[in-house]
Amino acid sequence: MSEFDPILLTLPSLTPALALEILPHGLTLHRLFVQADGRTHDVVIGPESPKDHAFQKYINTVVGRYANRVPVGTHKVERHGITSQVTAIANENSRVSLHGGPTGFDAVPWTLLTQDDPPTLFTAAELAHISLAAPPSAHAVFRLVSPAGDQGYPGTLVLETLVALVEPGEQARVYRKPGDRAANEEYDLGSVVFVYRAKLAEGQGKLVTPVNLTQPTQRRQHWGFNLEASQRGREPVSVKGHTLTVKSDRLVKRDADSLATGFIPSAGTPHEHAGKLIGEQYPEQGYDDYYAFAPFEKIPTRIPRASFADVDLLADVLRPSNGPAAARGKRADPVVELASAASGLKLVFDSNQGGVMFYSFAGTDPSKGARKQIHGGSGRRDQGDSYAAGTAAFLEFHDPLAAFLDPANKDKEDTLLTSDEIYHNYVRCDVRFKEPTAE
Repeated sequence: MSEFDPILLTLPSLTPALALEILPHGLTLHRLFVQADGRTHDVVIGPESPKDHAFQKYINTVVGRYANRVPVGTHKVERHGITSQVTAIANENSRVSLHGGPTGFDAVPWTLLTQDDPPTLFTAAELAHISLAAPPSAHAVFRLVSPAGDQGYPGTLVLETLVALVEPGEQARVYRKPGDRAANEEYDLGSVVFVYRAKLAEGQGKLVTPVNLTQPTQRRQHWGFNLEASQRGREPVSVKGHTLTVKSDRLVKRDADSLATGFIPSAGTPHEHAGKLIGEQYPEQGYDDYYAFAPFEKIPTRIPRASFADVDLLADVLRPSNGPAAARGKRADPVVELASAASGLKLVFDSNQGGVMFYSFAGTDPSKGARKQIHGGSGRRDQGDSYAAGTAAFLEFHDPLAAFLDPANKDKEDTLLTSDEIYHNYVRCDVRFKEPTAE
């Protein structure tokens, strides 16, 4: 199998509403198909050809060991008395190391695990939940080994990522075909789940290393959404008519090179996203900001190795969406919602990460790269018809930028992982549909 051969995941129902294609190259989400209103939508942007992801960096991929920006240089890191050094290598400019360094996890192939090479970072109880909630057609687990010294980071790091689709629950309002829908009712179409696990390999002694994985974007999954782009004749493609809700009370204050210098309140500013249109109060330079979530009870991001075998953190993460809050179990309440009245589609996210990076694709050049044919592009690279600024909402769930450099985080949410711990990061996206609003 080539690293650019898509792996198709589908729900087992007779009329599945969700399907996705994922590439071993960079653990890239190539397509996310949603069937609704008699139409097929692909709600993530990107090139038509899977191989073109090699030329369009950070589009729907996992990036590097560490999301976002870290100051260039050698930093001493310590957690629970264990110390190491990390040397952040310049790649964005002379002061900034972006997404873990020059060669991130987006540029290398991940290994699809099989029965002959099963996951090792998920417990027996969790594997049972995976098989029950997401049968073979609906999930895959991938592994990557990052050697000691990779991009200046200490210790050999073993990573495994679960990608799964989850059916709506029996109690959910499930949309099946246009004749089923009722005005003003919202229907569950299913859920997409990413679970990231990591550990420092055995036999290296006591080590600590920065780890900040996540989705959609910067040491996380870097995925860009547009809920309207698949609608025929919809030009120009834009997300400015989407509504965005982020349960945040502050955002990172950044210097001229976008390195973190603290936090500032978001209330009463264009960065207060409480269901307003993205295009309302749209900044001249677009959005490219990290939003810290208001305090909430989080599922742990690290598990002691000594007790890991008894852990089961997937029962609730893989629970079907079925409406009542009590049915969420230990899952956090939603922290981000992205919706389009024009398509009727809504994405509802929960996670155990401390915040989200929202990027409105302001820095893109439409003369470079390729736009999918389903989004009105030619599908061919560098034809001048790629995605323009403001055509996607990148939502990248991860902990704060360079958190290990802030003394206030010592031995807490410091984005450090010791050889005594297992890293656990999840992001779940519930996909919903409502009768589109006529324009």
